[in-house]
Amino acid sequence: MSDIYFHSWLTKHKYPFGAIQQDQSCTFRLWVTSPAISHVKMVIRKEDGPNGEEAYLLEKTDGDYLSFTYTFDQGKGLYFYYFTFEERQPNGTVVIKYYAPLKQGGQGQVYQDNAGMPAYQLTCFEKAESPPAWYRESIFYQIFPDRFYNGNPNGQLNAVKPNTFLYATTNDDPMYIKDEAGDIIRWDFYGGNLQGIIQKIPYLKELGVNALYLNPIFEAASNHRYDTGDYDKIDSMLGDEEIFTQLVDQLHQAGIRVILDGVFSHVGRNSRYFNYDGSYGKNQGAYQNQASPYYSWFNFDHYPDEYKSWWGIKDLPEMDKTNASFQSFIYGKENSVLTKWNRLGIDGWRIDVVDELPDTFLQGVRNNLNQWDDKLLIGEVWEDASNKIAYDQRRQYILGDHLHGVMNYPFRDQLLRLLNLQTTPQEVCETLMQLQENYPEDVFYNGFNNIGTHDTERILTLLGGDMAKLKLAFGFLFMSPGTPCIYYGDEAGLTGGSDPDNRKFFPWENINETIFQACQAWIDQRKQNRCLTHGEFLTCYTKSLFGILRYLDDRYVLYVINPHPEQIELRIQEVKTATGDFPFRSVLLEPVVLPAHSGYFVTSKNIA
Repeated sequence: MSDIYFHSWLTKHKYPFGAIQQDQSCTFRLWVTSPAISHVKMVIRKEDGPNGEEAYLLEKTDGDYLSFTYTFDQGKGLYFYYFTFEERQPNGTVVIKYYAPLKQGGQGQVYQDNAGMPAYQLTCFEKAESPPAWYRESIFYQIFPDRFYNGNPNGQLNAVKPNTFLYATTNDDPMYIKDEAGDIIRWDFYGGNLQGIIQKIPYLKELGVNALYLNPIFEAASNHRYDTGDYDKIDSMLGDEEIFTQLVDQLHQAGIRVILDGVFSHVGRNSRYFNYDGSYGKNQGAYQNQASPYYSWFNFDHYPDEYKSWWGIKDLPEMDKTNASFQSFIYGKENSVLTKWNRLGIDGWRIDVVDELPDTFLQGVRNNLNQWDDKLLIGEVWEDASNKIAYDQRRQYILGDHLHGVMNYPFRDQLLRLLNLQTTPQEVCETLMQLQENYPEDVFYNGFNNIGTHDTERILTLLGGDMAKLKLAFGFLFMSPGTPCIYYGDEAGLTGGSDPDNRKFFPWENINETIFQACQAWIDQRKQNRCLTHGEFLTCYTKSLFGILRYLDDRYVLYVINPHPEQIELRIQEVKTATGDFPFRSVLLEPVVLPAHSGYFVTSKNIA
């Protein structure tokens, strides 16, 4: 340890830990032992704040510690800080040096100059995010409706769409028919529908899930339905509003919540609102008629063929989210899209590509949901949501009154790197600790966790078809803070690469019982042990092993993962955390041998 030391994850150096609510104070303490060091200052600035960069002299408090208490009175947002000090050299000259993090947080180091030097991040939030009480008790199951089950007699279709094809059997692998430019010209369907989900409620109950996240169900041309055609209609291949109401009612009777996918950044080119192909009527829609009430919802560079589209995909015209008419249509208090489906009893929304929605738009969505007592709002974010920049704007969706939580892709990324030996257990611990420091506490524990979605390759495929590794992935998912979500078929052993291979039909006649039972056992463990739903979270590691400890009152659960192809011995005296020694030595009194690609699970009522 050097003559000056600071560690943002240790409460003896920074208290309280992690994010700070606005107008609250935080105390920073540096350990300084050299008499050659003097004039130690903390330099802090709020990003785009009115005060600019501020410097405060630290004062000696106790022992070798210098401290300063700062009040975060410039409002919510990100604050960045580092330290400067003067150091007298042996020849009597005095030089200015700097102390800042090695990466973003945690332990720091001395820098000779501040050119390119990182700074510590501190997240300041407006208010805590309290999700509906049911959320943290939930185990979600994500369904891609066309690929789950057809509940009609003899597999009959509710409707057929033009320019599409149907698979001969549900065992066929999905594929696209594209033209020379790579555009999809024939969408493929299996015929899964809402009645099919109703018929499979007993299966969902057997598995143990108690909440559903449905990929888009509104009228659209594609099988994925992220190209919305009409926000007010259920897609005819899935059913109608009557069957949807039955689905919601029967799910609720079975104790299962349901949230919908909200796709508000763009619509389909052949939607009611754009109507490129005229399928919604002559002179209807923005493309057909500049006098259309929907014309102002789109940004045309040269009418009608040059317009802003999502990521340049011409099939997905981009909405003008600043347009008051569109805003009212989506989230107005009365007669809006959100209000209609909320009144039909759904339990919340997952917002697609939330980075594409301005914070003011997202605030409007949240305001609509706040009219009800128990509606959930989750956003699709792939990175650290605390410091995400989209379209040159620092996003504020986890700083209060926007999202309850975000999809926890960073946890998934670390899991895959760990199990595929692309990182070390120590690096995983430190990465997750950094995320925990950056997020407001409630947001951190509100994460919507997954090990696979419709946007990723199947987890079993990414793990090389290794079922032992998949069992470890389930353990990581259900031990993690936040709410777990299973992508349909992962519990049955589905494999597949990138889209469309990751969207196969559910293998009802070929469920892998070993995988199913492993997933089911973890669901049961999650339901039976409150440590996993409400407990504190601590990661730990040895050179080769990674562990998660969840603890609540006098109870704890420890799960240790051996990602290696050989057996490893676990000795408690070798276990470390991201901040030093493992504090709960009594959880393991004797060494334990973990076979290759295995996990060790232990739970107790006594954590002393």
